[in-house]
Amino acid sequence: MKKYVLKRLLQLIPILLIITFLSFGMMRLAGSDAVLQKMENTGMVVSQEVIDNARAELGLDKPFLTQYFVWLGNLLTGDMGTSYISGKEVLPTFLSKLPATLLLTAVSIFLTIVISIPLGILAAVKQNRFTDYLIRVCSFLGNSMPNFFVALLLMYFFSIRMPIFPVIANGLSIQSVALPSLTLAIAMSAKYLRQVRAAVLDELSKDYVVGAQARGIRFSVTLWKSVLRACLVTIFTLLTLSIGSLLGGTAIVESIFLWDGVGKLAVDAINMRDYPMIQAYVMWMAIIYVCVNLITDLSYRFLDPRIRLGGEEA
Repeated sequence: MKKYVLKRLLQLIPILLIITFLSFGMMRLAGSDAVLQKMENTGMVVSQEVIDNARAELGLDKPFLTQYFVWLGNLLTGDMGTSYISGKEVLPTFLSKLPATLLLTAVSIFLTIVISIPLGILAAVKQNRFTDYLIRVCSFLGNSMPNFFVALLLMYFFSIRMPIFPVIANGLSIQSVALPSLTLAIAMSAKYLRQVRAAVLDELSKDYVVGAQARGIRFSVTLWKSVLRACLVTIFTLLTLSIGSLLGGTAIVESIFLWDGVGKLAVDAINMRDYPMIQAYVMWMAIIYVCVNLITDLSYRFLDPRIRLGGEEA
């Protein structure tokens, strides 16, 4: 187990280095200039000399590899640079937005669990009945609608027609987080309840379920104590991967509801060509995804002792 963990951690180093190089290179090849973008936003007409001085001050006049290694060296020491737009340090600014994204992720995961797991189990138990068909149709509709469309629908019905929740988020409150988290939960639940249903159906078709029924054991006991326990690995995998996608991929929803989190910060940085802030967001997503995948792999060993990691002997 220890050798497997050490091996996986060593594998993460080249992956993260490749991600840093690709993200840095793609942003430099994007065809836009952060200095010119900043000057255009101010509405001022400046000379080429001023532009060149600003580029030299930000280090944009140096060769690409020089810029990359300087940035990478600063990154390894915990310095993500200074924002081109605000002039503030990137890391403290980025960390100040994390609580909002973490709250949105936690509430979304909770709603996803509440919606997808019970409905997935119910659809499996009521296979090919009206309840199953209804749940599958709702799942299909949820999968078909993109997040921004679901967000606009919820905003229209629960903020405009029925002013229950605010249109624009106002602080880290339950009312403000309700609609953004529900938007994310609907999309995830529509996808995951079908997978929960498939996993439960697969277990229900196995011989031990038939044997339990033949011995007179109540179906509810078999369902909760045996079937769901066997499906735990699948359900846990879905939830952990959801955490990674939520922590790194809530930019659209955060922007629609003006939720002051990491995603909205990234969208604003992209619009303003704020390279240091964009790079911080890319590194955040990369670290989150590789760490979540690693934790998910390691958790299999504890959820199901039959699973062997890294060629472990039985």
